[in-house]
Formats: sequence, structure tokens, C-alpha cells
Amino acid sequence: MSEETLVESTTGELVSEEKPETLTGTPIEFIGDVRLDVSVELGRTELSIDQLLKLQKGGIIELTKLSEEPLDLRVNGRLMARGEAVIVNEMFGTRITQILNPDGHEGI
Repeated sequence: MSEETLVESTTGELVSEEKPETLTGTPIEFIGDVRLDVSVELGRTELSIDQLLKLQKGGIIELTKLSEEPLDLRVNGRLMARGEAVIVNEMFGTRITQILNPDGHEGI
């Protein structure tokens, strides 16, 4: 709740001045519930439109990443970490093996 104070104006009359509410807590607490898009990338490739149109059920797309290479974890499209595929309660998951610096290079 904001506080109200009486101050003297330049004309000498008392006027009410409302003080803005002061925020408490750390800045991260104010954005902690903001949702981000997190994706884990198995690999990439390029296909021509012709190749794309010829895809069929059971077809295989070869990716550029080797099977022993780590998966890329991206937050809002930005590379943030690397990891390995795991199964968690019959669903895919990622075990983080490396956290990257903001520039995408090796970090922690």
C-alpha cells in the first residue's frame, strides 16, 4: 500500500503527495514465474523441397550430429546447455552434462 504525505506547494497550500509503493525482494523473484520455451535438439539437416515432399511413413532422415555427441538444450532458441537422453517415467528427458556461458561456449 502506498503512503500519503502532505507537502506545501509553491503557492503555500498543503497538497497530498502519494509516495510510490516500494518493491521488496530480489529482482529475480519478480520474474521467477515467467515461462520460457525449452527445447532439446537431437540434430539437424537440410532437405530440398523435393526431398521433403517425397518423405513417407517409415522413411529415415539422417542428421548431421553423431550418435555419441551430446544433445543441445536451447532456451528461447539460444543454446544454454548440453546433455544426454534419458528415460523418466516412460518419457524422454535430458540429463544436463554441461552448462554453457551466454555466448554459447563452455562454462560450468
